[in-house]
Amino acid sequence: MNKRIGFIGTGNMGKAMIGGIVNSKLVPSNNVIIYDLNNDKLNAIRDEYNVEIGSSEEEVVINSDILFIAVKPNIYDLVLEKIKGKLTKDKIIVTIAAGKTIKSVEEVIGKEYKVVRTMPNTPALVNEGMSSLCANEIVSEEELNQVKTIFESFGKAEILPEHLIESVIGVSGSSPAYTFMFIEALADGAVLAGMARDKAYKFAAQAVLGAAKMVLETGKHPGELKDMVCSPGGTTIEAVRTLEERGFRSAVIEAMINCMDKSKEMSQK
Repeated sequence: MNKRIGFIGTGNMGKAMIGGIVNSKLVPSNNVIIYDLNNDKLNAIRDEYNVEIGSSEEEVVINSDILFIAVKPNIYDLVLEKIKGKLTKDKIIVTIAAGKTIKSVEEVIGKEYKVVRTMPNTPALVNEGMSSLCANEIVSEEELNQVKTIFESFGKAEILPEHLIESVIGVSGSSPAYTFMFIEALADGAVLAGMARDKAYKFAAQAVLGAAKMVLETGKHPGELKDMVCSPGGTTIEAVRTLEERGFRSAVIEAMINCMDKSKEMSQK
C-alpha cells in the first residue's frame, strides 16, 4: 500500500494498531507518523517500530493520507477542532472512539470530508484483532476497502452499517475484558486444585484460544462443539450444568446489554 498513515494518540489501542501495521509490513515504517502529548510514549513507540514522530497534531494531518484519531472520547472534539483547518478533501479520517458517530464528527469538521468510523479491539496487538468499519457517503468503496486492508493487517475486519456499532462494541470491542475475566477464573480454579499460577494461565488461555479457533475454522455451531466435549454422565456436562444453574449465559447477555446501552448513551451526549 502506497499510503502515508498518521496517528494522533498512541494509547493502548493506537499502539496496538501501529504495531500491527508495521509488523505486517503493509507500509514502510517511515510511512507512519505519530503524535501524542506524552513524549516518553512517543519515543518508546518510535524506538520499537521505527516510525516517524510529528511535532504537532497539525504536522501529522499534513503528512497523512489516512489519518487515525486515536484519542479518548472526552477530548475528541477538541482535537478535531484543532486540526480541521489542515484537513483536505482527499484525506480519509478514521475514528476509533466509542460513542463518536459519523454525524458527530461531521458536525465538528464539516460534511465535505471523508470519515470512516471503526471499532477495533486490543487483540490487534498480537495480530488477532476484530474490527468493524462504516463510512459516510463520500468515501468510495475502493477507499473503504483500503482502510479495511489496514485493519486486516492486524486481524479480521468486516464492513457493517453504523446502526450495528453497539452490537460490535458488545461482542468484540469490549469482550476481550470479559474473556480475560473468564481465563482468570479458569486459572483460579486450577490454582485451587494445586496447579502453579503460571501454568494455570497457560492452560486456561490456550484452551480459550483453541476453542475460538475451532469455531472459526470448523464452521460448526458452538452448541455442537460444546456437545462434542460433553460425554454422558461425565465431568464436562457436570460443569456445564453448574454454569447454567448459576446463570452463566444470562450474565454474559446482560453484561452485553448494559455495555451496548452505555455506548448508546455516550453517542447521545
